[in-house]
Amino acid sequence: MNVTWRPPSSHEARATLPDSAFAFPAERKEPLTDAAHVRGAIARFGQVTGVSDDQRAQAVANIRAAAKYYGVSVNSICAIELMG
Repeated sequence: MNVTWRPPSSHEARATLPDSAFAFPAERKEPLTDAAHVRGAIARFGQVTGVSDDQRAQAVANIRAAAKYYGVSVNSICAIELMG
């Protein structure tokens, strides 16, 4: 899965963020604008509704990229929870 996430240039209002700043870019769900938002996206991943398995796989790739960028540890337990 290709990563679509890109770090936003600054802390913009959610409405002005590019689609690439979200874990689920097409739905603009789960912004990944800083470490706290990445941790929140991980915690709420299973609660996101109305997305396909492909969109979930894309979100996992985006969350992993954002976590690496912001220095958020995604251990194997979190990875299993993300896919579950």
